[in-house]
Order: sequence, then structure tokens, then C-alpha cells
Amino acid sequence: MNPSTSPQRNAPDKPALYKPALYRHFHRIAWLAVALALCVIVFGAFVRLSNAGLSCPDWPTCYGKAAWPTHAEQVVDHIATGIRPVEPSKAWREQFHRHIAAGLGLLVFALALLAARRRRFGLAQIIGAAALVAIAIPLYMQGQHVASSVLVAIAEAALLWAALRWSNVDLARTAVLTLAVIIFQAMLGMWTVTWLLKPVVVMAHLLGGLLTFSLLAWMAWRATDIPIRIADAAKLRRLLIVGLALLGVQIALGGWTSANYAALACGTDFPKCAGQWWPPHDFREGFVLWRGIGVDYEGGVLDNQARIAIQLAHRIMALLVAGHLLMLAIRLLRNPGLRGWGSLLGVLVFVQVGLGIANVVMSLPLHLATAHNAGAVALLFVLVTLLARVRAPAA
Repeated sequence: MNPSTSPQRNAPDKPALYKPALYRHFHRIAWLAVALALCVIVFGAFVRLSNAGLSCPDWPTCYGKAAWPTHAEQVVDHIATGIRPVEPSKAWREQFHRHIAAGLGLLVFALALLAARRRRFGLAQIIGAAALVAIAIPLYMQGQHVASSVLVAIAEAALLWAALRWSNVDLARTAVLTLAVIIFQAMLGMWTVTWLLKPVVVMAHLLGGLLTFSLLAWMAWRATDIPIRIADAAKLRRLLIVGLALLGVQIALGGWTSANYAALACGTDFPKCAGQWWPPHDFREGFVLWRGIGVDYEGGVLDNQARIAIQLAHRIMALLVAGHLLMLAIRLLRNPGLRGWGSLLGVLVFVQVGLGIANVVMSLPLHLATAHNAGAVALLFVLVTLLARVRAPAA
């Protein structure tokens, strides 16, 4: 036998680590969930920006209907009509958003089942948590809010406990964590309606949707398993994490700006605000997160100086985020294997900044405001993709 082909010469010095095989269509389901999550986020932005967020004052039905009323006469006797008059042109947007979000929840549930199927009691834990949530929904609709909340809290605790105990070698930890996030996201959607567009809940709902999207994108890339090997992977990953953190803060500020109706607090002036470089403002009042329950926040409740403070904070943070991401794009362009991603990141930064400016000077047209939200998702996708794929050279 030729020594160069002997089993002893070709055998690795150490046995390979066992990696449980994923279900063969897992990555396809994950990518489908990523696409649907994108639709949910962008359509949700459209619902919020078109002032349709309270068009279905009950939850999870819409004036008692699983779909939505097409005429006010259909629900004239429903109790929800005493909260808000029926607007069919808006109600379909809110309820359709709930339906596609529910479809996303089913896909995430399927991913969690597939990832945890070989864990001891894994299927029982996932199905048990989902069953508790399923029981909690009709209890909530019957007015038993405390019992409903307790069941959801138990379900969330069970999922988080599993995520802490399980490793991520088969993506079980990420999958079950994503399921926990989307259940909490559904609760935030409910509170968005029942607490009358409370800004901190609206902002958290936006962040929850983007966290769900990020987890799904990371999981889809890991399941697809096409790494990008570079020598300085560790340093680049640190820069990506910083970029994600900065972008997360900016998205939160954007959500806070939108939830407080502060997008046009400076009028249509740019780069000045209300005709001044540093107009009168009130940061203390502008960033009070909790103002109690029972206030209708549609249209906003802050005075203009508080809204100006929010708008100024969003603009200043945009400079920091754009600077870091452009520096990161330049670094990517210097690496032959990452030039495509560097070009894409640089273009997206300029487009997003341009959309932000256009929203101000054009007085917040709905299509541009929605596109601005989609631009944030695109930036997030690039950073999460690189974080999932960039790795050190194989030993």
C-alpha cells in the first residue's frame, strides 16, 4: 500500500467533534421564515405609519372577527365599537399584519421542534410551552387576564430554561430562544393595542421584530453552512458586534421617534432644525419611558420641545452609526473575499441616510417612511450575515 494513502497518514490527529445532523430541509424552512419576518416587519411599519395601529381595538380578533369587518354595519353591536369607530380601510391592515405574524410564529415553532427533536424531552418542552400559550389566548379573550398572563409566563420560563441548558451545536438553543422571543413579541403586539400605542411598547415591539429577524437570519446562515474564512476574523467580528450594537440603539431611537410622532418635530428643515442648529429642546421630558396606563398616545402627547430633543438624538446617533458602518465597509473592501459585502454595506448606508433626509424635507411620505424601515432591516441583515459567516481559517 502506498504510504501517502494509508489510513494512518490520512487520519486526523484528534477525533472530529460529533455534530448532530440537522433536518435536511431545516435551512429552507429557516430562509422562508427570514423572508416572512421581513414582510411582517415592513408591513408592520406600513400599518404604524398609516395610523392603523389601533384600527382593531380588540385582540386577537378585530371587532370580534377572525378576519376584519368590511362594513361598519357588520359589527354594530360589538363592544369594541364603543372604543373606536370601525374604519374598514384601516382595519384590514392591522388584522392582516396579525395573520402574517401568526404564520411566522408557526414557522418558528416548526424550527424549534426540528432543532430540539433529538434532545431529551425536547419535543415535550416545546409542545408543552406552545399548548400553554394556546390555552392563554382564549382565557384572555374571556377577560381572565391574570390567568392568561401566568400561563404565558410559565411557557416563556420553560423555553428560556431549555435555551440555557441546551448547547447550540444543532441550533437547538437559537431555535428555542427565537420561539420565546416571538411569543413575547405577540404579547407586545397585544399591549400595543390595549395600552393605546404606548411609546415604550411600540418601540419594544419594533425591536422584538428585528431581534426575531436577526435570530432567524443567523440560524439560516448557520444551517446553510457556507463560511467565509479570513485571517483576522476575530477582529472583524468585534467590529461587527459594535456595529450591531450601534445600529440597535439607532433603531430604538427611530422607533421612539416614530412612536412619539417626532419625525417632523423640526419641520422640513435639514440639516438645521426649526431654522436653528440647536433649537430649544427638552431631553428630560422627551425620554420619559413610562407615563402610566390609560392614555391614548395616538398622535403623541409630548410638547414640541420634547419632540425636538428626540429628533436631535436620532440625527446625532445617525452620524455615529453611519461613520462606524462606512469605516467597516472600507475595511471589508480591502479584503478580496469580502468586497461584495463591503460595497453592499456602503451603498445601504448612503441610501438609508438619504431616505432619512428625504423623509424630513418631503414631510414624511408613507412610501419613503416605510422604505426607511426596510433599509434598517437590510443593514441589519448584512451585519448578521457577516457575523454568522466570517470565521477563522480551518486548522
